[in-house]
Amino acid sequence: MTELSYELNELDYKIIELLRKNSRMTYQEMGKALGLSEGAIRRRVKKLIENKIIKQFTIKVDLGQRVRAMSMISVSPGYSTPSVTEKLSKLEGVEEVYEVTGEYDAVAIIAVRSVNELNKCIE
Repeated sequence: MTELSYELNELDYKIIELLRKNSRMTYQEMGKALGLSEGAIRRRVKKLIENKIIKQFTIKVDLGQRVRAMSMISVSPGYSTPSVTEKLSKLEGVEEVYEVTGEYDAVAIIAVRSVNELNKCIE
């Protein structure tokens, strides 16, 4: 884990929490909630993006996936765990991939429509 070069303050944490709850919230709405101007919020969010505190804005969707699984993954010696997790994250059905410590090297969160699709994804 890398050390942050930008020191977060209480306002930064409040903005991040608002965006975590609703990444589509407007600067004006955030300003109203925090008692600041739209411009002040815009500048602060820009600074959070420039300092790579906010890496992306995303959405959660429901595409009818009814089968969810957590797959524990061991990476064979000689293979790079970050490289493997990056490739896994691009597979259809894989929602999230985390590098972990302990018995396994990575965990993948998979969401698909059927057990058959889950088996295909795992293969």
